Amino acid sequence: MRALDPEIADRLHPDEHGLVPVVVQSADTAEVLMLAWMDVEALRRTLASGQATYWSRSRGTYWVKGATSGNRQTVTEVLLDCDGDTILLRVEQTGPACHTGSRTCFSTLHDEPAAPDSLAQT
Repeated sequence: MRALDPEIADRLHPDEHGLVPVVVQSADTAEVLMLAWMDVEALRRTLASGQATYWSRSRGTYWVKGATSGNRQTVTEVLLDCDGDTILLRVEQTGPACHTGSRTCFSTLHDEPAAPDSLAQT
């Protein structure tokens, strides 16, 4: 098994548990689909296979998104933020991204549309 490219590994700055958050975005629509976690090995597997592979904090194991459900995420781009502590994964999503069956894991907090500055004022 090949290790993660040292140049990539050196740029990563995981938390005290060895994890970095991964914001998953649709390559087609730019919609944020979900948030997940990766360690160095999950990132290596993702880059090697082209399929999103994450670390499950609750199960304590790796999982390939869609391996059992068929709702796969084919990776089109991997970006690392300027601090090296967050990954943006752009994917082609097959089926819903959320385990609830929704396209995205994110929804509005209430039914009324938010004013553009509403979050900044809270």
